[in-house]
Amino acid sequence: MGPITHLLYLVSTSLMIPVIVLLIAGFAWALLLLGGLYGGLMARRRMAPVLSQVETDLAAGATLDPDDASLAAHHPALHQALTRVHAHAGNPIHADKVLADFDLDADRQLNPAKLLMRLGPMLGLMGTLIPMGPALTGLASGDIVSMAANMQVAFATTVVGVFVGGVGYLVLLIRKRWCTADVNTLQYLIELAGHDTH
Repeated sequence: MGPITHLLYLVSTSLMIPVIVLLIAGFAWALLLLGGLYGGLMARRRMAPVLSQVETDLAAGATLDPDDASLAAHHPALHQALTRVHAHAGNPIHADKVLADFDLDADRQLNPAKLLMRLGPMLGLMGTLIPMGPALTGLASGDIVSMAANMQVAFATTVVGVFVGGVGYLVLLIRKRWCTADVNTLQYLIELAGHDTH
């Protein structure tokens, strides 16, 4: 093994500890996202009748109430957006801006899931390939114990990486659907309140 390839081998093996640390952090983050997803699901179930009542009131000709405590408690972001629209009543350009800002904020909430979805499999692959070198070296020298230990690390990092990426993908799918629904709801409420966004 030449000096350059030996240096490359040392660099790759030195990445093993950071990869494992990042995978453990990613696993903990994935569990937090799953907990947040469950909390979000429960919150949206409680929010559904409140939104339905707001839509019914606006459709019946009621004015938009920026001090609606029930909406503020169940969906603060939506309440804040509606309050901004109400503050500039009759200005469709401002309503468009509020809707666009709300859409951007909703999309920004998807970033953690997007990051996990991409980093999980990448770190898992790195954690799989890095121990393969020492494992093959152990196999060539007849050190089965060393080979088995390195293969165990390789398989474990693969499983954790796929899990982290899978959780990221699941959370992204569900939260993206929620964000789209929230944007549609906001646009509908704005139009019901008489502030055309078109």
